[in-house]
Amino acid sequence: MSKFIVVLGTTSHSGKSTLVAALCRMLSNRGLRVAPFKSQNMSLNSWVTDNGSEIGIAQAVQAWAARTRPTEFMNPILLKPKGDRTSQVIVLGRPRFDKSAEQYYKDIESLKEAVDSSIKELEKEYDYIVVEGAGGAAEINLFDRDIANIYVARHLQAPIILVGDIERGGVFASLFGSVQLLPEDIRPLVRGLVINKFRGDPAILQSGLEDLKNLTGIPVLGVLPYLDLAIPSEDSVSLGDKRSRSEEALVEIAVIKLPRISNFTDFEPLERSAHVRYVGLSEDLGQPDAIIIPGTKNTVSDLAEMREKGMDRQILAQKDTPVLGICGGYQILGKEIVDSGVEDTAGTIPGLGLLDATTRFDLYEKRTVQVTKKVTGGGPILEKIQGQEVSGYEIHMGKTWPKDEAAFEDDGAVAASGRVIGTYLHGIFENQNFCNSFLDYLYQRKNLSRKSARPGQGYDDLARTVEEHLDMGAIWQMLELD
Repeated sequence: MSKFIVVLGTTSHSGKSTLVAALCRMLSNRGLRVAPFKSQNMSLNSWVTDNGSEIGIAQAVQAWAARTRPTEFMNPILLKPKGDRTSQVIVLGRPRFDKSAEQYYKDIESLKEAVDSSIKELEKEYDYIVVEGAGGAAEINLFDRDIANIYVARHLQAPIILVGDIERGGVFASLFGSVQLLPEDIRPLVRGLVINKFRGDPAILQSGLEDLKNLTGIPVLGVLPYLDLAIPSEDSVSLGDKRSRSEEALVEIAVIKLPRISNFTDFEPLERSAHVRYVGLSEDLGQPDAIIIPGTKNTVSDLAEMREKGMDRQILAQKDTPVLGICGGYQILGKEIVDSGVEDTAGTIPGLGLLDATTRFDLYEKRTVQVTKKVTGGGPILEKIQGQEVSGYEIHMGKTWPKDEAAFEDDGAVAASGRVIGTYLHGIFENQNFCNSFLDYLYQRKNLSRKSARPGQGYDDLARTVEEHLDMGAIWQMLELD
């Protein structure tokens, strides 16, 4: 029988995902077979598994921390918001339907089978399973349909760690209030409290920690500092909290902050060598050294808003600036998009025209696959790595037919200048050859030299920090490992 531990939060983005990743790495360091699990995730940052299943990127990150391969059983339900009060519902890695929140919760009972069966599948292979909740654990209006927190906690009857985010303020009230509001049968399962994202001397919190323990009867396991580690972000909640790690860098890359931006984790490998600035559609683009148009959950709607706010004109005015489009961004760079009603409405929509390509949305079908391609495109960015391989993953609807030279065998396109590139490959900057070639070109254009960033040992750094700041003896006791 597998052993479980559950990590819940007082709010979204409290640090649940990070703590789960740390526990996965620490258990793996002990030679144990460990897997993450999150029954329901809402995120536009996703990952494609070996068999083409789509899951939240947080569970992929946690699986890597556990030194195992991500599978659809680690995140059986993924909700991808579309921005019109509906979400695409992905069950066991495959898109099933689009539903409003009301419709989704009406049908929640039918989804419990996917949760239960996934837990059983993981139990066949792993000794320990570290479970992550979603959002806030004490949403009293959702208790009867909370499949991510209450249902799983009740089903597993496993020890719970509750995490609160001090950076947002009111952490003592949120931890105390969450404990008090939990259902009476769940409250005794909470075995430890954690305060996360503290900047400063934790000694000033000591009296508050003691009072919190006295009020709740639950020990505070420790205070985690604010961490800046080389681990991908989870979702678009954290996009608003992002700080470029290299604001002092002499090269600036502008990422267009589309309303329905997805997989912005694609660009995090750039952050240690360049100032990565997310630019809203109504903001001044300025004079960046490169522009990236990212993926989007709805290409047609975001393109329309780009045009309405004038961001298309700002991009087109940057005559010699390198432009990279990924997934939906690639589609936007083309001449036109023909939509049969899959994305938004039937009709032909002009793109930016920086690539000679046409995209069609004919079927409600999503391509989810891991791929490895050879670099075939030319121009100042790609020519240095021609013939080398790059790997990534595709998550998109629609098909694109380019007339420009292909960038990566049968994927993507490169304009005649070589400075405009489109591709469907998410994770392209995880390839050191492409990342270095892209950044080196930007630095060379300014007659600057660049020091290559050392690949981060994010998971080990995370595990080490958590071990230093939390009462691991108490946690190992919960898992019967003391």
